[in-house]
Amino acid sequence: METKPPLPPFTQETAIQKVRMAEDAWNSRDPDRVILVYTEDTQWRNRSEFPVGREAVRAFLQRKWARELDYRLIKELWIAQGNRIAVRFAYEWHDDAGHWYRSYGNENWEFNEYGLMQRRFASINDLPIKAEDRLFHWPLGRRPDDHPGLSTLGL
Repeated sequence: METKPPLPPFTQETAIQKVRMAEDAWNSRDPDRVILVYTEDTQWRNRSEFPVGREAVRAFLQRKWARELDYRLIKELWIAQGNRIAVRFAYEWHDDAGHWYRSYGNENWEFNEYGLMQRRFASINDLPIKAEDRLFHWPLGRRPDDHPGLSTLGL
């Protein structure tokens, strides 16, 4: 069976690792890369969509990143216990008309014994922002280690 360390039960340190790995994958905006950390039968709740399974998640992510352009995400651990992790996040993006948004949310994750995410429940709110109010400034891709996180940015 394929494993995705770190494995549960999570410590503070391994949960932080898992969160950063998820952030890095999502910042790649590569659905084929992202889906590899989910079980084949993963269950999601994301806004009004409820994809089940890797292929449904792949299609969801393809639609998401076709609409949410220049996407940059920061995740932060909220709490971890056993095989569950709760995170808060914010990401900035613009639509095809050039309108910028900062989306805020929380996710609850549940992992199987192999470190694959079997359930992901997300609650997300979008805030229109001006381009000059953006806070996430780095080249597309992985957030640099020296870029401030959510708490440091006051988000």
